[in-house]
Amino acid sequence: MAYRVAVVGATGAVGREIIKTLAERNFPVSEVVALASARSVGKEISFGEKTVLKCRNLDTFDFAGTDIGLFSPGAAISAVHAPRAAAAGCVVIDNTSHFRMDPDVPLIIPEVNPQHLAQFAKRRIIANPNCSTIQMLMALKPLHDVARIRRVVVATYQSVSGAGKEAMDELFAQTKGSYVNDPPTVEQFTKPIAFNCIPHIDQFMDDGFTKEEWKMAAETRKILDPDIKVVATCVRVPVFIGHAEAVHVEFETPISEAQARAAWRKMPGLAIFDKREDGGYITPLDAVHEDDVYVSRLRRDTTVEHGLAFWCVADNLRKGAALNAVQIAEALVKGKMLEKAGV
Repeated sequence: MAYRVAVVGATGAVGREIIKTLAERNFPVSEVVALASARSVGKEISFGEKTVLKCRNLDTFDFAGTDIGLFSPGAAISAVHAPRAAAAGCVVIDNTSHFRMDPDVPLIIPEVNPQHLAQFAKRRIIANPNCSTIQMLMALKPLHDVARIRRVVVATYQSVSGAGKEAMDELFAQTKGSYVNDPPTVEQFTKPIAFNCIPHIDQFMDDGFTKEEWKMAAETRKILDPDIKVVATCVRVPVFIGHAEAVHVEFETPISEAQARAAWRKMPGLAIFDKREDGGYITPLDAVHEDDVYVSRLRRDTTVEHGLAFWCVADNLRKGAALNAVQIAEALVKGKMLEKAGV
């Protein structure tokens, strides 16, 4: 069976990656519809080697007859159009933050909590987690299965692509301008991003944490275990693509490095590259265009009774967004859940 798939936010960095991923993974499509704002109508996007999609207007699009909607247009836009699509019979997989904490919307990483996927029938909407949460939980899930996790301390090093194409353009312009003494133009970030690190992603909350930091804690509890405590510091770094994380984990019971490695080796979509030598680890640049989440620098954290520390890297546009969304769609197809939901 083939499905009619709408990609919402098709001209954005994640939207383009979704279209590319659908083609690469030979997702069973009868038609792919590229949707964007009115100003993008008519823009062309390649789907595979031979097909060119012309963007259509999201505001006027009728979702009747569309089986799956892969949304990545921004939270405010998803808030309006995702329920509209769902009401027309389309199953929505939303990449934005808008529905993630809705108790009636499952928040899914297919390798981590596939058992929650059946809940989508309540609203016909499935949420894709935050990119940083996805890669962290890909590494934490197999460890949690060995020795329950009590607490996680994580510092993220997030690329500018997580803030969209305009943010990538700003890093490029500031980097180029620094060599000709042009003063940096700051529009997408609060300070210059070229040759800098900014400890501020998303809005500040009353307790001093940013919303990005709150997301990592709240989403971990919803996806993996409500008793896990997470404290995060999220930092934007001058990297175009690829998020990295330094993760310190405290467990309730003992877990050895050997047990952790053995658990990681069994985890689909997770790869270990960890040699205690120069260059024996993965960097964000190494992970670009890769589907796997990579773990490196595993060692004991001796500051707690049962602790491990490691380094985690992934392409945030792929597993952190587009690939995870497409994998959710694949899981729906494999489990024949769309037919059961009346699609």
